[in-house]
Amino acid sequence: MTGRYAEHVTSGGLLDAAKLRETMQVFAKALDAHRPTINALNVYPVPDGDTGTNMALTLRSVVEALDAAGQDMQAVCGAIAKGSLMGARGNSGVILSQLLRGLVADVGDLDAIDGSQLAASLTAAATAAYGAVGNPVEGTILTVAREAAESAVASASTDLVTVLDSARDGAADALARTPEMLQVLKDAGVVDAGGSGFVLFLDAMLNVVDSRAIPEPAVVEELDFSAISSAPAQGDAGEKSIADLKYEVMFFLDAPDDTIEEFKAAWASIGDSIVVVGGEGLWNCHVHCDDIGAAIEAGIAVGRPHGIRVTDLLEELEENAWVQEAMGQSSVPADGRTSAVVAVAVGDGVVNIFRSLGVAKLVVGGQTMNPSTADLLAAVEAVAASEVVILPNNKNIIPVAQQVDEQSETKTVRVLPTRSIAEGFASLLAYDPEATAEENVEGMAEACDAVTAGEITQAVRDSTTDVGPVTTGDFIGIGPSGIRSIAATMIEATTGLLADLIDDTHEIVTLIAGADSTEADVVAIQAWLEANHPDIEVEAHVGGQPLYPFYVGIE
Repeated sequence: MTGRYAEHVTSGGLLDAAKLRETMQVFAKALDAHRPTINALNVYPVPDGDTGTNMALTLRSVVEALDAAGQDMQAVCGAIAKGSLMGARGNSGVILSQLLRGLVADVGDLDAIDGSQLAASLTAAATAAYGAVGNPVEGTILTVAREAAESAVASASTDLVTVLDSARDGAADALARTPEMLQVLKDAGVVDAGGSGFVLFLDAMLNVVDSRAIPEPAVVEELDFSAISSAPAQGDAGEKSIADLKYEVMFFLDAPDDTIEEFKAAWASIGDSIVVVGGEGLWNCHVHCDDIGAAIEAGIAVGRPHGIRVTDLLEELEENAWVQEAMGQSSVPADGRTSAVVAVAVGDGVVNIFRSLGVAKLVVGGQTMNPSTADLLAAVEAVAASEVVILPNNKNIIPVAQQVDEQSETKTVRVLPTRSIAEGFASLLAYDPEATAEENVEGMAEACDAVTAGEITQAVRDSTTDVGPVTTGDFIGIGPSGIRSIAATMIEATTGLLADLIDDTHEIVTLIAGADSTEADVVAIQAWLEANHPDIEVEAHVGGQPLYPFYVGIE
C-alpha cells in the first residue's frame, strides 16, 4: 500500500477504507437499534415520528452499496456517496446523505484519514449540508454537525481519536442545546431527533477506531405533543408554519447543475423544508408543500423527475404502520377482515372516497409518482388481514404491484389490475371483507369491467395522435384506447372525451374533479351532459388530485 498515511494504517490511529466501511455498517446497526428512540424525539417539522426510520433506511442503502463495492478507499467513498444519495428517505435522510457525501468527497484518493483530515471532512460535510437546505434552521442536525466540525478543528490535533472525542463532545453539547434554539423542541421537552442520529454516527466511528461501546438505546416514552407551540416554526409571525404543510414530495431529478438554483427558488415559492443534494446531473430532492403538482412541475421545468414519492404528512400522524413493517415490527391489530384492500391514490377527496369504500391502506401515488414494490409491500404488511388485494389504479403501477406477493413472507397478495381511479372505485362496490383475496379479485374484476374510465390532463410536449396533432399546453381526453379528444380548454376536452365514450348502453357518469378544476367547470360539464344525454345520471365528487382536472367513469 502506498499513499500519504500508508505507513500508519495498522496503528489504529487512522481511518482506512476497511474501517470506514465498518463504520457505516456499525452505524447502520446502531440506527436500527436506536430507531424507536430517535423516532420518539421527532417533533419537527411535524410530529410524524419517522426521523430514525428514514436515517436507518438511508444507511441500509449505503451498506447495500458497500456490499457491491470494491475494497479500496475510492470504491468505498463512491459507494457511500452513491448509496446515500439514491437511498435517502425523508428530510432527515436527505440531510444525512449530504453529510456523508461531504464527509467522503475529498478523501477518495487517500489511503487513510488522520485527525486533521477528519476535521476538514467534518467541516466540508457540515458546509455541504447547510448548502443543500433551502432555508437552514438552527437547532437541527445541521447545528449538531456544524458544532461537531468546529470542535474537531479547535482540537488542533492530527490524532484521530482526539479529534473524534472533540467532535463528539461538541455534537453532544449542541444536541443538548437544541431546545434553546427551537421552541417546538422546548415545548415537547426533547432534543432534535436528527441531531441525535448524527451523534450516534460519531459513536459508531469511535466504536470502530477506539473500541468504544455504542450507547444503549434509551427507553422510549410516549411524548405529549399537545403543548407544542402553534406559532410558526420559522419566519414572521402570522406566516404558515411548515408543520401545517400537507405533503412531503421527494424525487430524483436529472438536471444540469446550473439549473438547480432556479429549481430551488421555484420550490421556495411553494413550500419549505427544502433539501436538494447531489451533483453531476443527478439530484435527490425533498420539499414539504401543499401543491404536489407544482412541486413536480418545477422539476419538469429544469429536467426529468423520477422515482417520485409523495407522503401525506398529516395522514402519517395517524398512520405509520408502514414504518413498523419496514423495520421488522408487527403490524396493526387485527380488525376481523379475512382480506383487506390496499389502493394507490392521490388527492384528499380521492383518498376519502377510497376509505369510505373500505380500503384499509392507501399508498400515495399515481401517473407521475409511481410507488415502488417496497412501498406497496410495506402497506400490505401493515394491514391486519392475512390476505390482501392491491388496486394499482394506473397501468404503470400494475407490474410493480404484481411483484408484491412473491416478496411478502406473511401475506397472500392478489392484484386486481385497475388502470384508473374510476375502475378502482367501481371494483370496490363488489368488495367483501369476509371473502378471500382470490374470491374478491374475481368479483371485483367483474365490477371493474363494467366501467369505462377516462381522464383529462394537459399536454407537456408536442405529439401526434390518432385524433390529430397535440401541442404543448393542449388539454387532452384519454380513454381506454388512448387520446380521444384534444382542445384548448379543459371543458372542451372533457366533453369531447365524454362524447366519444358514451353510448346508448350507459346510464351513469361519475365526475371526479381535480385540484385544477372549479365548481363552475363541474357545472358546465353537467350542463353539457344534460343537453346531450338527458337520460344519463351524473355523480360529481371532489377528488383533489393533481395534474388531472377530471377523472371520469361511465357505466
